[in-house]
Amino acid sequence: MIIIDTDVLIEIFDKKSDKGDIALKKIEDTGEDIAITSINLHEILYGICKYGKKKIKGIEQLETLEFNRDDAQLSAKLELECERKGEKVTRIDTMIAAIAINRKAKLFTFNTKHFQAFTELSLV
Repeated sequence: MIIIDTDVLIEIFDKKSDKGDIALKKIEDTGEDIAITSINLHEILYGICKYGKKKIKGIEQLETLEFNRDDAQLSAKLELECERKGEKVTRIDTMIAAIAINRKAKLFTFNTKHFQAFTELSLV
């Protein structure tokens, strides 16, 4: 399974984005199931509300993985480990990483620097 990060989703849903077209082709070529997280869904919907954009067709059709108790435990552990090493990570990225790690999914993101600290996480 591949989890698509918000930055990739934005490019894919931008009809004028060559970067999004390339990303979509890359995902399709894998033949793997795709999903987003409830965190990514929040980020997309927040942006739509904030900037008065039209609702994105198809976003609700994507499988959405919820942030659960196991994810909360892992993300807290990951965030603390990074803090102790002096590595800066955002809580949201830590939560997304935990969802992916717990489901043994890969994460497709253009912001690889945001996720490099999570050694257990597979990136596309």
